Amino acid sequence: MTLPPLPGNVAELDSSRWETFEPYYQELQTRELAPANARQWLEDWSRLSKVVREVNASLYIEKTLDTTDEARERAFLDFINHVEPQVQIAEQALKERLLALDAAGAAPSLGEDVALVLRNMRNEADLFRKENVPLLTELERLSNEYDKMTGSMAAQWDGESVNLSQLNQFLYSKDRAVRERAWKTMMDLWAAQRQELNKLYSRMLRVRQQVASNAGLPDYRAYSFRESGRFDYTPEDCLAFHRAIERVVVPAAARILEKRRHRLGLERLRPWDVGVEPGDQPPLKPYESQAELIGRSRQMFQQVDPELGRFFATMDEDQLLDLSTRPGKALGGYCQNLPLRQRPFIFMNGVGLHEDVQTLLHEAGHAFHDFEASALPLVWHLDVPLEFCEVASMSMELLAAPYLIQEYGGFYTSAEAARARIEHLEGIILFLPYMAVVDAFQHWVYTHPQEAADAARCDATWDTLWARFMPVINWEGFEAERMSGWHRKPHIFQAPFYYVEYGLAQVGALQVWRNSLHDQAGAVATYRRALARGGTQTLPELFATAGAKFRFDEAMLSDLVALVEETVTALEKYVFNIQSARGNVRRNE
Repeated sequence: MTLPPLPGNVAELDSSRWETFEPYYQELQTRELAPANARQWLEDWSRLSKVVREVNASLYIEKTLDTTDEARERAFLDFINHVEPQVQIAEQALKERLLALDAAGAAPSLGEDVALVLRNMRNEADLFRKENVPLLTELERLSNEYDKMTGSMAAQWDGESVNLSQLNQFLYSKDRAVRERAWKTMMDLWAAQRQELNKLYSRMLRVRQQVASNAGLPDYRAYSFRESGRFDYTPEDCLAFHRAIERVVVPAAARILEKRRHRLGLERLRPWDVGVEPGDQPPLKPYESQAELIGRSRQMFQQVDPELGRFFATMDEDQLLDLSTRPGKALGGYCQNLPLRQRPFIFMNGVGLHEDVQTLLHEAGHAFHDFEASALPLVWHLDVPLEFCEVASMSMELLAAPYLIQEYGGFYTSAEAARARIEHLEGIILFLPYMAVVDAFQHWVYTHPQEAADAARCDATWDTLWARFMPVINWEGFEAERMSGWHRKPHIFQAPFYYVEYGLAQVGALQVWRNSLHDQAGAVATYRRALARGGTQTLPELFATAGAKFRFDEAMLSDLVALVEETVTALEKYVFNIQSARGNVRRNE
C-alpha cells in the first residue's frame, strides 16, 4: 500500500484540524516496513513532512505580514495548538520505527545519503518527551505574543503614525537633533512595554526550564544545544569565542567608534550617533520603492552569477518578496522555505536605507541556499546546520558587494558604493562584540534560571556584558535604556541561543570573501557547491566545501580583522581621492 495522494497546493487543506493529516501518518505507521521497501517508505514520509512544513511556513508568513489580522492569527494558532502537537507525536513514532530498522542492520537499504539523517533522528528521538509537546506549543504561543506586542508599537512623528522600522531610518539623519528625537521616541515605545515584556520573558523561562527538566537535562542550555544539533562545538567553545572577540575584535570596534566620534566632531558619542555616516555627503538613499529595490537587486545577482540571478527573478515573478514596512507588520526580516513548492519567501521591513539593501542581500543568500538544495531527495536533507545557513547569507552580502555600482545595475556611484562597503565592513566588526553580549547573556540566563527570573538581575547582567564588549558609546542619563537592551533583541525571546551562529558564520563568510579577492568567480562557484550539499555534510565539512575552516580562535580573528581594516583604509582613500578631485574641479570652474 502506498501513501494516499497529497494535494500539491496546501491551500486545499484544512490546516486547523489534526484529522486532515492523521490518515497519512497512520498509514505510514501501519505499513509494513522492511529493507525491501524502506527507501520508498522514507520518501513517502518525506513528502508528507514537506506538506506539513509548508503549511506551517505559509501560516507563519501570513500572520507576520499583518499582526493585526485576527483571522490570520487564529489560523496560525489553530495549527500550532491542534495540529503541530500531534505531528510531533506522530513523527516521533515514525522515527522510532526507522531507528529500530536501522538498529537491525537495514541502514544500507535506505541509501548512502541517510547517514546524517539517522544521526539527527537519533538525537531528536532521544530528546523527545511527550510531556514537552504542550510546553513547546505554549512557547510558540508566547513567541506570537512578542510579535504582536512589538509589531503594534507606533508613535506620532510630524503628524503621522510610524512604526519602529520607520523610526529607525531617522537614526541615519545628518541632523543630530532628529537622530536624538527618533532614538528617544523609540526608547519610549519600548519603555511603555517594559513590564509586559518582563512578564512574558519570565513565563518563557519557566516553560523552558520545565522542558529541559522533563528531558533529564541539567538546564535549558544543555537542552538547546542538543535540540539545535550542535555536534561540533560546546558551550565552552562559545565562551572561548567570546574571549577571542574581547581580545581581538573589541579593540578594533573601539577604533572604529573613536574614528566616528572624531569625524563627527563630537566630544562624546551617544547612542543616536552610531548609525550616521560621518562627513558632508548626504545619507545613502539607494532606492525609492520596493519595485526599484527588487529590480536593481535582480541585476546585481545576475552579475554575481547568472543562475543566482534567475533564482531571484523567479521569486519576483512568483510574488515571493514582501520587502517594505507598513503598520502592523511584524518586526525584522527572514527567509522562509516552502519545501513543497521548492521556493523560498523573503520578508523584511525596508524604508529606503542601505541597511535594507544589506538585509535583502543577506536573506537572498538564504533563498539561494534553498534553491540550490531543493533538488536533494529527502526533506531532512534541507535541515542544514544553522551556522552554515548563516554562512550562505553573510557570504552573499560580501560576494555581491562589488556589484553595488550602477555600472553593474546596482544602486550607487562608485564613491557611494565604496561608502556602502565601508559601512558594511565596519558593521561586521561592530556586530561581533554585540553578538557576544547576546550569546553570553543567554549562557548566564539559562545556567542561572532562578536569578534570571528577576528582571532586575537580567538588566544588571546585560549591563555588565555591555560594559565588557561595547566600549566608547556614552549612555549617561540613559542607563535604564542601556540595561533593558535585551528586550530589543527578538532572538532572546523567540529563539534562545540562536545568535552565536551569526558570529561563527561571519568568520566563515569572511574567509569566503577573502577567497573572492583572489578569484571572485572561483569563490562563487565553491560557495554554490557548498549550498547544494544541503544537510548531507557535517558542519566542518560544509565550511571546507565552501573554502573555509571551522575555526574561531584569536589567530583566525586577528587575520580577518586585519584584512577588514586594511580594506576599509583602502576604500576610505579611494573616497577621499574622488572627493578631492571633485573639489578641484569645482574650484577650477
